[in-house]
Amino acid sequence: MKSHKFLFREILGREEISEDMKRTVTPSFYCKPDHEIEENRVFDYKIIEPELSPMRRTLNGKSDSLILLFHGLNERNWDKYYPWAEYIAEKTRKPVLLFPIAFHINRAPDEWSAPRVMQPFISLENRDYIKNDHLTFLNYALSKRIQADPYRFYLAGRESVYNVCQLMNQIQKGRHPMIDARASVDIFAYSIGAMLAQVLLFANPGYYFTDSKLFMFCGGSVFNEMNGDSRMIMDGESFRTMIKYYTENFIYFKDEKRLKGDQLEHAFICHIDKSLYRSQREYFYNENAQRIRVLSLKKDTVIPTSGIKSALGVEQLQCLEELDFPFNYSHEVPFPEVGPKVSATERRYWFERVFSEVSDFLG
Repeated sequence: MKSHKFLFREILGREEISEDMKRTVTPSFYCKPDHEIEENRVFDYKIIEPELSPMRRTLNGKSDSLILLFHGLNERNWDKYYPWAEYIAEKTRKPVLLFPIAFHINRAPDEWSAPRVMQPFISLENRDYIKNDHLTFLNYALSKRIQADPYRFYLAGRESVYNVCQLMNQIQKGRHPMIDARASVDIFAYSIGAMLAQVLLFANPGYYFTDSKLFMFCGGSVFNEMNGDSRMIMDGESFRTMIKYYTENFIYFKDEKRLKGDQLEHAFICHIDKSLYRSQREYFYNENAQRIRVLSLKKDTVIPTSGIKSALGVEQLQCLEELDFPFNYSHEVPFPEVGPKVSATERRYWFERVFSEVSDFLG
C-alpha cells in the first residue's frame, strides 16, 4: 500500500478549546498544561492509498471517495490499525485516512508511553498506597490525567470533532491535495472512536455527514455501560471517577461554567445513559439504520453488546451483529498474534470475516 503523510495545523475551535484547557487541572506527573502541548495542535495524519486496486478518481486526478478511520482510547501508535486500513483500502478501492484523536497516537508527548519514564511513578504510588494491579506504564498518563480532571475526556472529544470538521471543510473547498471536493466521506470506527463518530453523525456539524455511512467495530455503546478498567486503557479508580463525573455532574449541569449547551454537547449527552433523550436517540438510529452497521464481540468486556443495544434501541438491532471468535481475544486485542493457541488459518478467516463485511458496507 502507498502511505501518504499530511500536516495538520489546528485552527477551527482553537481559541475555545485553549481557554477550556487553561481551566483544567494539570496532573502532578506532567507539569506542562494541556494548551501548551504542541504535539496535540500540529501533527501528521496518514492516508493509505490502495495500490493493487487503483482508487477511483475524478477528472482532476483526486479521489472521489474517502473513508475516515477512528481508533480506540489510549492508543499510542497506528500499528494495530495498518492491516485494517490496508485491507479496507484494497477491497473498497477507496483511500483510508487514519485520523488521531486529541492527545493520542502522535498527538501526545513520547514520554507518556515510555516505560522508563512512567514506571518510577507507578513504583512510587505502589509504595505509598495500596497496589493497583490495573495501573501500568501503558495507562498511567491517561489514568492520572482523567483523575486530575475528568472533563478533559469530553474536551478531547470536542477538540477532535473540530479537527475533523476542519478537515472536511478543507476537502469541500477543494483544498485537499488528494481528495476531491465532492468526494463521499464514510467512517470506520473502533472502540471509543465509535462514540466520536456517533456524535459527528448525530450532531452533523456543518452538514458534513448527512449522507455518510458508519461502520462500528467493538464500539457504539452508551457511555455508562462501557468498562474502561483495563491495563491497556485506564485503571479502575480513574474510570470510576470519570463515570461518576459524567453521570452526576456533567448531565445535570453542575459544572455549568464549562458547558456550552450546543448540539455537539447534546449529542454526547444523548449517549451517556440510555435513559437520556432516549426517544430522540432511538429515532435517530431508526431513521438512519440503512447507513449504520455494528459488529460486536461476545467476550468484549470493555464495549459489551448490551451497551450497544442500549444505544441503538430494540428497533435497530438489525444493524447489529455479535461475533465470537474461536480463540482467546479481547477488546484491546481482537486479533492476537498467531501462536500455540491461535492458528494462522483461524485468525485470517475471522480477520477477513470482519473486514470483508466492513469493506462491503463502505465500498
